[in-house]
Amino acid sequence: MKNGNGEILIGGSVIFKEGRGKILYLLIKNVDGDWEIPKTAVRRGESSVRAVIRHTSEQGNMNIKVLDEVGRAAGSGTVNGKSVTYKYIYYLLFFKTGAEILGIGDVSWFDYPNAVKKLELKREKDMLKDASIMIKEWEKKRKKK
Repeated sequence: MKNGNGEILIGGSVIFKEGRGKILYLLIKNVDGDWEIPKTAVRRGESSVRAVIRHTSEQGNMNIKVLDEVGRAAGSGTVNGKSVTYKYIYYLLFFKTGAEILGIGDVSWFDYPNAVKKLELKREKDMLKDASIMIKEWEKKRKKK
């Protein structure tokens, strides 16, 4: 969503699942062939958390649970020759179920060390690091129940 200030709000999805005793993170390949955390533009009148739910369910064919906000970041770029500011809000999403992941391009699951190696942007590496810490806390609380 672009507001009147030239800002575009982006919702990021740090999606993880448990597999073979490991935590695995979902990354997608962007148009340049680089791996990144899945993101979507927030539509007018939509919240950022609703945007990531829409993106993962409609386009990703996934059933997820939103656990928390991981973090926020900003960046800038050019759209149609005009300078814009991108505001990113990343959410931690637990992958519950899903069929074949469709509609969001080339995807793969990576353990933490490999996911960090694949990511190009420091901002995304930082979000993955923070998410990893949050997951450990979430697992502790879940085991107590």
